[in-house]
Amino acid sequence: MAVDAIELTPRVGSEFRIDRDALLSGQHAQDIRALLVDRGVIVARGLHLTDDEQRALARTLGDLRLGTVKKEGDEGLMRVTFDKAVNPEYAQFFFGSQLWHMDGTYEEVPPFATLLTPRVLSETGGQTEFVNNYAAYEDLPESEKASLDGLKVVHTMQAALFPGKPDCTVEDFALWHSYPNREHPLVWHHKSGRKSLVLSTSGSHIVGMHPAESHDLLNRLMTHATQPQYVYRHTWQMGDLLVWDNTGTMHRVLPFPEDSGRQLHRFTLNGEEPVQGAG
Repeated sequence: MAVDAIELTPRVGSEFRIDRDALLSGQHAQDIRALLVDRGVIVARGLHLTDDEQRALARTLGDLRLGTVKKEGDEGLMRVTFDKAVNPEYAQFFFGSQLWHMDGTYEEVPPFATLLTPRVLSETGGQTEFVNNYAAYEDLPESEKASLDGLKVVHTMQAALFPGKPDCTVEDFALWHSYPNREHPLVWHHKSGRKSLVLSTSGSHIVGMHPAESHDLLNRLMTHATQPQYVYRHTWQMGDLLVWDNTGTMHRVLPFPEDSGRQLHRFTLNGEEPVQGAG
């Protein structure tokens, strides 16, 4: 049985409709995964999943990333919030989520997908946008695709965060600089045979290219990929479930008041293939 779904935009995003019990049973997991990879982002409304249900659903779709378990019941859970009392380990970095990015560009095998549900929403702002990096690549001229194949990009934490906090302290920058750098192909040749751009604000520079040319090329590709036809903007409602394919999309959150208490609960699936380039 295929999952009943409607497209949210022509190039990215679908809303799927499925009985709650059937969803949690896992019997349609392969159909849901196929829809996710095809559309980049999938949304279901009105589910109001508990943490335990969201975790169980994640496990039907892939290998759950456990992280550091702070207390019982938190296995795999990240609370996405600016409140450092709620998430002392990562809240200091979340301002960077307002810039276009892929998760896990510092890893050889980036996360496959993420499941997100809202717990507290801001009265203004806080929508989440997604870009289809498959479609952005597919629409490039064939000559440009050939010129991009084989290029490699160095991803760094300071490249990801400095644009969001240019008034950072020396201590801030030193912390970001302490994170490892990672080199990835600019064009990901997926095991499925499809190709996508590996774009993110974490992309510092192209290996072996003059810095000015590297800067201009990465900026031009980012501008191309974030054109309206490749973007889905999600306006959150309580009860939503949103899943995105991190290997084929970028995302960002639109600004919202930091004192709003906005909090989303997130479970992430481990990656299933390294970023491979041509050859």
